[in-house]
Parts: sequence; structure tokens; C-alpha cells
Amino acid sequence: MARGAAVAEDRVDRYDELHAGFRWQVPGRFNIAEVCCTRWARTSPERIAIRYQREDGSRRDYSYAELDRAADRLAAALQGLGVARGDRVAIVMPQRFETAVAHIALYRLGAVAMPLSMLFGPDALEYRINDSGARLALVDETGIANVLEARPLCPQLATLVAVGGAEGRGDADWSALLEGAGAAPAPVDTSADDACVLIYTSGTTGPPKGALVPHRALIGNLPGFVCSQNWFPQDDAVFWSPADWAWTGGLMDALLPTLYFGREIVAYQGRFAPETAFALMETHRVTHSFLFPTALKAMMKAVPEPRGRFDLKLRAIMSAGEAVGDAVFAWCRDRLGVVPNEMFGQTEINYIVGNCDARWPARAGSMGRPYPGHRVAVIDDDGRECARGTPGDVALHRRDRHGDRDPVFFLGYWQRDDATAAKFTGDPDDSWCRTGDTAVMDEAGYLWYQGRSDDVFKAAGYRIGPSEIENCLVKHAAVANAAVVPKPDAERGALVKAYVVLAAGYLASRELEHELQAHVRGKLAPYEYPKEIEFIEALPMTTTGKVQRRVLRLREEERARAKAG
Repeated sequence: MARGAAVAEDRVDRYDELHAGFRWQVPGRFNIAEVCCTRWARTSPERIAIRYQREDGSRRDYSYAELDRAADRLAAALQGLGVARGDRVAIVMPQRFETAVAHIALYRLGAVAMPLSMLFGPDALEYRINDSGARLALVDETGIANVLEARPLCPQLATLVAVGGAEGRGDADWSALLEGAGAAPAPVDTSADDACVLIYTSGTTGPPKGALVPHRALIGNLPGFVCSQNWFPQDDAVFWSPADWAWTGGLMDALLPTLYFGREIVAYQGRFAPETAFALMETHRVTHSFLFPTALKAMMKAVPEPRGRFDLKLRAIMSAGEAVGDAVFAWCRDRLGVVPNEMFGQTEINYIVGNCDARWPARAGSMGRPYPGHRVAVIDDDGRECARGTPGDVALHRRDRHGDRDPVFFLGYWQRDDATAAKFTGDPDDSWCRTGDTAVMDEAGYLWYQGRSDDVFKAAGYRIGPSEIENCLVKHAAVANAAVVPKPDAERGALVKAYVVLAAGYLASRELEHELQAHVRGKLAPYEYPKEIEFIEALPMTTTGKVQRRVLRLREEERARAKAG
């Protein structure tokens, strides 16, 4: 298929038609391991599942049959180590074949996979391992040092299985366990409502909470995945995303839905770099991707004309985590030849809003519309739907427009019934789940993101959403990334302050600060331009690629207190 053909084939707005005709089909008994691996190993055993590449360039392809056999052996080995239904098992590994094997094996056992980022330090690991009560961890060379440092403070962690370059540093080695594994246990018969994953929130608004996700949530994710990837799959579809498989974005937006459709996913074990990303997509003939706005901004700045340097086969790009902004939107459309489909969701209720340029028009700067099967609204503090054009909290209803239960919902926060209850407004069976994100819905049903509810602030009586200002700053050639926060001010309550990361080749100066202020003042409302700009080496980020404005906001508050004292 020619580049961009999937996007160009149909620009008729089919949104209402798709929603009217969509009905959820959720079986009572359901297991992710069966639908993402076993069925393909039976029907198409030689089909490639994982294309694994390391940072040094070494590569190996793994078929669905190989994934299935390895998962069988690991399930037998873990059962021998005492892992049973409902047990939480930590997976501290990056994108690699063994990570996929671990997930499939745990789902077969009816256990709960707890993916943890290899970037977590000892304190972050200790908190999550202890809070979850995990009794076993699977760790490779990227995380072994930090897990070993945290382990003395994790009394329930009975067994550490070392993988790859970490072998010899744990209680048991992956390769020996699989080699000596007995007969594969029969897959546990799970209901669609049984828990399968425990993912801790990124902690942007407080201490991390464990979101317990059921098997059925994968079904709830599929409409958004299909739409955001411009009607995935096609027969030659190859997926890649730099999103860590330890997060919802990597696990539920990339790995599992790709395997569900029996397609190929690239697992790249290495650091993200713009030129590496383009080279990977060229080498593996990647057709579909999920790229964070942060990644797209870096790629745009590093390679302004990618099609002149790389032979790309991209047909769809989904982006989420932050607002893409019209500068990046235009670059993707004009330079990559693919209109980016923004998506919005969170660990608790993932893939609920977004665009599908192949089926309805994507609007630059918009989060998109609710995906088929999801009833989304903007609500006020009392749980009432806001009038179109009025800012409010984005929320998802328990039931879709047909009155059917939406399967995308998490089960609740691990051992935090209070936090779970606070997430919902209304009767348990007829309630709204609040996201904590502020947006406006227009007359056509498109949502326009304004920021986390605690990121939006008032300055001189004006309500300020940081994303619009940040997007404007990034349009300037000197700006690689930016974050906007309130700076406490006795007279006006707060001033608009921007933290700016400069693009390569630019140096911080008073002249550049004034130039950037004039740049924003000339494009936005007068009250929105940053009264102060601080140049910074790097923005504080979560491991999921989101800017931690809270960190910068607290920094400004601490400075204000110190100055007042």
C-alpha cells in the first residue's frame, strides 16, 4: 500500500454511524493469554510475533509458536516456585521477548502481572513491591542492581528470577528454569472480570496508586486502538512504539492489542533517540506507531524532512500523554505524510477518546471524540454535564449510549477503597468516572484539552491552561520543549512562568527570553505570555513521558516561601 493510502482512502465523517452500530461483545470467560498467543500458535504457528532488536544492532525474530512454548515452560516453572492464581508478580524488564513471555505465562496461571519500569530507583521499587505484596520478581540486567538494593526492605519478595545479563545474580536463572520446566499446567479458567495486571499510576498528582486491571479491559481498549491506528490491522502491519511495556501506553496501547490481532511488534531494547527511531521504522518497515508528543517534538527538531532521508512505510501514528499541538500536528501531516491521531485515556480507563483520520476528520489540537462504545462527557463538580464550550472534568460513564456496561474500567485501586470511591460520581451502576483532566467539548463532540485539573491556574483573574502556551513556545525554532506553571505573586495571585529546554545550537540569553515572550504575545492573548522564562537543561518527566508540572509548581512555591521568609 502506498504511503498515506489508509488515511486518504476515506475522509467521509463516519463517526455517528460507527457509534450507532457498535455493541460490546464481552464473553463471560476470557483470558488475554488465549486471545493474544494461544490461538495464533494453533492457527498460524510460524507467524512472527516479536521482532527483537538490541541497541548494538543484533536482532532476532520470534514466532507465535515460540512465544507460546516459552510461556508454557515459564508457567510451569513459576507454578513450581509457588506462584498461584491471584498472586502479584513483578516484571522489571524493558521491551524484549522475555517480557512478552512473562505476561502470557502469568495470565495463563491466573496470576497478576505487575510491570515496573526499568528506570525505577530502589525507593520506587520498594514502595510498589511492598504495597502490592509481590512474592516473586522477574528482572533483567537493566533493573537488577536497583531491585537488589531494594530487596532487603521487601520481606514478602521470596524469589528473584534473573533474566538475560542478570543471570547469576538472583535466586534462580530464567534459562535454567525454562530448561528444567515440567509439563505445562492447564490454563486457568478466568472470567472477564478477573484481575490480570496491576499498574501503578505515574504519581503526577500524589503518591502512586495501584490500578487493578481485569482481562476484559483489553476488549475495552480495542475500538480505540483500531481507530487511532487508522483501522488496524492490515495484513502487512508492523507496530513499533518506544513506550515502555511497563506502562499502560506500552502494554495496552501497543504490545497486547498488536498480539491480539496476530501481527508483528518490534521490541527495541535501547534508549530513544530521534534518528534511531526513524532508522528502526525504516529497517522493520513499521506501518503503525504510538509516539509521545515529547518524542515527536524531538524527532521534528532533529529531522525536519524525514522522508528525504528515510524510506518510511508509516500509515498511522497515535499520540497521547500530552497535547500534540498544531506545530507537531502540521509536521506529521506535511513532512511524515501521516495525520497524527491524538488519543486520551489513563491507566484506570484507557483509550476512551481520540481521533481516527481514516474515519472522521482529525482536528489539530483536539484530543478527539469519544471512541465507539464509550460515553464521555465534560462534567462539573456536582456531576452534571457542562454546556458545550464550558470547561469541566472529562469523565466516562459506566454504561455506553446503548445502556451496555463498558468493559474498559479498572476494578479499583489496590487496597484503596477510599480512592476508588473518590474516582466516581453517582450511583455505582450509573456513575461517572472522573479523569482529573480539564477540557472543553465543542458542538461537534471534539474535546479540547486544557490540562490536568491541578495544572490549570488563574493569573490576574484569567484562567490559564498551560498546554496552549507550551505549544506556542515549541513553534519557535529555539525551543525543544517547554512547561508552563504559576509563579506565586502577591498582587496578581500568580504569574505565568515558562521553563524552557533549548534546541541544539541555541544559548540562553536575556535577548532570547524577550524574543520568546514577544513570540507568545503576538500569537495568544496578552495575559497568556510568560512574564518570566527560566532556561532548564531538562524538564522533570514521568517515566511515561509526561511533564511533571507539579514538580516545577512546587519549586516555585518553595522559592516564594523562602523569599517571604
